[in-house]
Formats: sequence, C-alpha cells, structure tokens
Amino acid sequence: MLTLTGTARRWEPRRLRLRQFSAAAQLVTTGRRRILRLAGHWPWTRVINDALQRLAELPSPG
Repeated sequence: MLTLTGTARRWEPRRLRLRQFSAAAQLVTTGRRRILRLAGHWPWTRVINDALQRLAELPSPG
C-alpha cells in the first residue's frame, strides 16, 4: 500500500492479491541475482513495476 498510487491505492486487499498473484511472470536466476520478469501484455504490469521501484527507493529503517 505504501508504494501504490492512483486507483491502485484504493484496491481492496482481496483485489490486490488477485491482481498481484495472478500475474504472468518468470523468475530468472542469473549469476547470483534473481530477476522477476513480468509479462508485458498483462494489464497491471506497470502498476507492479512502479510499486517495486518505489519500494526499492525507500530508505532502510535500520
């Protein structure tokens, strides 16, 4: 909820889970990194990518 904007911020928890967990994606391991690749045709790919980017930019609490 911290990183969502617009109408996505008002989604109910049930709708949020449905849209996030039903995403078509691949988890790719390369070297020592894991990369989550979301399908480009999926309607909420941009919302999740933006939220993950904002989450990475948050300061560390410790």
